[in-house]
Amino acid sequence: MTSDKSSDSRLTNLFLDMLAAEQGAGENTLGAYRRDLEDFSAFLARASENFVTAGTQTLRDYLGDLDVRGFKSSSVARRLSAMRHLFRFLLSERIRSDDPAAILSGPRRGRSLPKVLSIADVDRLLARAKAAIDAPGASTTQRLRAARLYCLLEVLYATGLRVSELVSLPLSAARRDARMIVVRGKGDKERLVPLNDASRQAMAAYLAAMDDQRGEGKAATAKPKWLFPSFGESGHLTRQHFARELKELAGAAGLAPRLVSPHVLRHAFASHLLHNGADLRIVQTLLGHTDISTTQIYTHVVEERLKSLVRDLHPLAEA
Repeated sequence: MTSDKSSDSRLTNLFLDMLAAEQGAGENTLGAYRRDLEDFSAFLARASENFVTAGTQTLRDYLGDLDVRGFKSSSVARRLSAMRHLFRFLLSERIRSDDPAAILSGPRRGRSLPKVLSIADVDRLLARAKAAIDAPGASTTQRLRAARLYCLLEVLYATGLRVSELVSLPLSAARRDARMIVVRGKGDKERLVPLNDASRQAMAAYLAAMDDQRGEGKAATAKPKWLFPSFGESGHLTRQHFARELKELAGAAGLAPRLVSPHVLRHAFASHLLHNGADLRIVQTLLGHTDISTTQIYTHVVEERLKSLVRDLHPLAEA
């Protein structure tokens, strides 16, 4: 039986359209699914199969091929998840009459704990970023870039936003009287996230630096739509640009750049809240997690805190 690559491509596009329309999947999610399914389709082509004809054993052979190619268990599990979603879609659309992925089991894997910066580490990052704003001899543009990075850090650590949510904040998020900001997250869902005084002050300083630079221009320029504008296609700062600046800052602050990223700061936000007594459900809401199981990667923080409470406060605890 011959493989029909154009059919696989067409079905992939239909599947991704469904994810975008019905589940609000973002560009990064859709791109990951496309790459996984294209690799799967290429394997099927070599076996003279396609999405419509492949059986359970062929799927098992593909998972075995991933193992031979040195894929980590987490990557194999992700590929299996993509196949399961695809075949459930094909079954629901009556393109197939069966689901060959239904009885497959993935590799066993322990859920890895997120890397977490200590409160002292975060303080070092913030102090270094703030000092750069008033560095001797810095130009207006350099001060603006430093104020932007400091603002990004303060807002990220204060809110735990996803990096994509952070860089795409509208200018209106920095209203002078704003105590809360409306964030549009995964699946186009909105949530309210509180701002602390430090993040609001950092926003005000950054906006003042933006005004200073506009004031130096020969002609007045309109205020941007985004809080962190850029000349790129999206109109705002990219995730990759912020990540690069953050790693440079980490090196300057004496921290290992490989251990510092926007996502690590999001983990720090959640872990530090829980360590200081926040409820797991509250943290789930702040992070924008739909399922509490996603937030439960932080339960090790709660468990350690409970142990210390029993050790320190229980009347029969050893002195």
